[in-house]
Amino acid sequence: MQKEAARSKRGKVSHSLWRNYDDLNEYFWSKKCFKKLGWPMDPTADFFAEPTRAKNETEQHGHVIRRRRASKTNFVEVRTFLHMFRSFDRMWAFFILGFQAMVIIAWSPSGSLSSIFEPNVFKNVLTIFITAAFLNFLQATLELILNWKAWKSLECSQRIRYILKFAVAVAWLIILPTTYSSSIQNPTGLVKFLSNWIQNLQNESIYNYAVALYMLPNIFSALFFMFLPIRRALERSNSRIIRFLLWWTQPKLYVARGMYEDTCSLLKYTTFWILLLICKLAFSYYVEIAPLVEPTRIIMSLERPPYEWHEFFPNLRHNLGVVVTVWAPIVMVYFMDTQIWYAIFSTICGGVYGAFSRLGEIRTLGMLRSRFEAIPRAFGKKLVPDHGSHLKGDEEDKNPPFDKFADIWNAFINSLREEDLLNNREKDLLVVPSSGGQTSVFQWPPFLLASKIPIALDMAKSVKKKDDELMKRIKQDPYTEYAVIECYDTLLDILYSIIVVQSDKKVVDRIRESIKDSIHRKSLVKEFRLDELPQLSAKFDKLLNLLKEYDENDPVNRNTHIANLLQDIMEIITQDIMKNGKGILKDEGQKQQLFAKLNLDSLKHVAWREKCIRLQLLLTTKESAIYVPTNLEARRRITFFANSLFMRMPRAPPVRSMMSFSVLTPYFKEEVLFSPEDLHRKNEDGISILFYLRKIYPDEFRNFLQRIDFEVKDEEELKDKMDEICNWASYRGQTLTRTVRGMMYYRKALEIQCLQDMTDPAKVDRDRSIGSYQELQYDIEMAQAIADIKFTYVVSCQVYG
Repeated sequence: MQKEAARSKRGKVSHSLWRNYDDLNEYFWSKKCFKKLGWPMDPTADFFAEPTRAKNETEQHGHVIRRRRASKTNFVEVRTFLHMFRSFDRMWAFFILGFQAMVIIAWSPSGSLSSIFEPNVFKNVLTIFITAAFLNFLQATLELILNWKAWKSLECSQRIRYILKFAVAVAWLIILPTTYSSSIQNPTGLVKFLSNWIQNLQNESIYNYAVALYMLPNIFSALFFMFLPIRRALERSNSRIIRFLLWWTQPKLYVARGMYEDTCSLLKYTTFWILLLICKLAFSYYVEIAPLVEPTRIIMSLERPPYEWHEFFPNLRHNLGVVVTVWAPIVMVYFMDTQIWYAIFSTICGGVYGAFSRLGEIRTLGMLRSRFEAIPRAFGKKLVPDHGSHLKGDEEDKNPPFDKFADIWNAFINSLREEDLLNNREKDLLVVPSSGGQTSVFQWPPFLLASKIPIALDMAKSVKKKDDELMKRIKQDPYTEYAVIECYDTLLDILYSIIVVQSDKKVVDRIRESIKDSIHRKSLVKEFRLDELPQLSAKFDKLLNLLKEYDENDPVNRNTHIANLLQDIMEIITQDIMKNGKGILKDEGQKQQLFAKLNLDSLKHVAWREKCIRLQLLLTTKESAIYVPTNLEARRRITFFANSLFMRMPRAPPVRSMMSFSVLTPYFKEEVLFSPEDLHRKNEDGISILFYLRKIYPDEFRNFLQRIDFEVKDEEELKDKMDEICNWASYRGQTLTRTVRGMMYYRKALEIQCLQDMTDPAKVDRDRSIGSYQELQYDIEMAQAIADIKFTYVVSCQVYG
């Protein structure tokens, strides 16, 4: 084997002169292997024999090796440009025959397509079958020539098939011209040919019978092509007659027997090509061929002028050299413009099909914001199994799975953050809170609600007369309404969580009931001074800062500050905002100060702090988040994710019921991770890989430093984080590293989806931290095991380095 591999000379020798792995493998599984090699293996067998050497090479050894070794066992491909004609023989034949027919029709006296019904024109058009027989002969000859080197390895039935096809092609090449020449004196027309086919068989030309017999196999093929069930049943049949016919029409290596598209897809595909070819042939006839007929006649009728220079075709009559020169570009364009028509039709059909399939509905972040409310519904219809429920479409639209969508969306956003495509602020603006509060609306990502609360406060300040006007302005933008309701519900949830004393809760209850009654009576503008709301918002901002940064080591001091802020907030609400709220804080039986005793244990939970962070973002973010995220790759992935949910695709089954799949990534020789030396090695221009990547991805490098919580004061300090930097650079400079990470997202997605499948939709507990499944009560190990069963990823390398 080593000697055989050396004969290739590193792949420079023709592939037909040495045996490769495929030849050895095919030889091993053949009957010859045990007959000649035997067992134990005979090393003197002819497969391992060296080829016959030249005389001058072997005389020095005193003998000449005359024994021939076994030839290549598999198909020996002849590499030639003729494969272009052999592989697409039907296309070339169709265009040649179509060109011949159009030239004959255009050359007729009338020059119109209706002239085909004239007897003489129709008889001339029938000559295309003689051309078809000649092309079939060329195709059969090419089959013999291109398979000649593999002739010895072919089975006897395959050799007979090639010989018979060649013989039949030769027979038709003789029969059709002979019968046509004998029927020249007996012209016939299309109408007569069709109407008198049965009644006047004896009067018909024998050429017509020959054409009908020649076309009979093609007619049957067309019928079987139209009726796929019959074709599928025939190809799966074991009848000897049918197997013989298939042996004649299909090569032995044909692997698509009985595997066809459905009838609807076939009709659409056929209609596409029929319309394309009609337009192509009509354009070729009316624009390319017909306009040249009259000039060609004039050129052929002209007398040959005396040439002062050398005459290239001195013996050609009718100025045929000029005619060929004129027609050559037209013929070339005729054969090549099909790809132009294909580009036009594929663009039109692809655009129409994409529009009906809802591909690319969301192209910008602005469109994403306007359609984001429909994304959870689309997610529920495509990626959430029905679990045997029979909900109608309207019921699904009214009850979309917001909780499951929040999990998937947050996992997607977290993956973008892990890839450093987002910074911390952008991540906080994009995630959906998985800490489920007592809000009456779904908590949308903050990037949709950013600046909505400051805008609503400005609206409240400007409205002085009616509640309807204020409600109309707020409801103009649905996200403004969502933001107002969520802020109100979240503030009440926070207050009820930290207040312990019942009398303090009664104060909050009275304020809440007063607001509720005024909204019900539509007297909110009259009973409240809404222009004081910005002052209240500033106080809540300070309160949320204290709650976020709560220090367990100094609880007394923090409790005092929080209690003071709560007292100020209640005074602002009852005295400055409410016109009739001064009596709310008066309690004759109250002996201690308001909010003196608070329960701040909930601040230890991450989910509760996330709630405070989100509320503060809604209250304080005044600039619009229209440019979030700023990274172009992050924008592309987000819009692609949203678009994928609107595509036409079947509903996802549970992960347990899905078919398993595998992904293979082959590579020859490639470094997987950059080493520190690779990153700092400079090229001839003095530029290192790390310097280049930092200039190409400056925002991602800043996000990376923010993720690892590292501030760069000096370039020397980066050496302490070289392990993380090598990973960051490899994910951007090494194709294999990026590919492996991207493929492994399949497993992560299956794991999350499996966890959701094991969750009862009616008993979803959303009180958990963002992206964390550690607090769930599900069997995470089971989900991981199922994901491992359903997805396998193989990285196959040939040279380890």
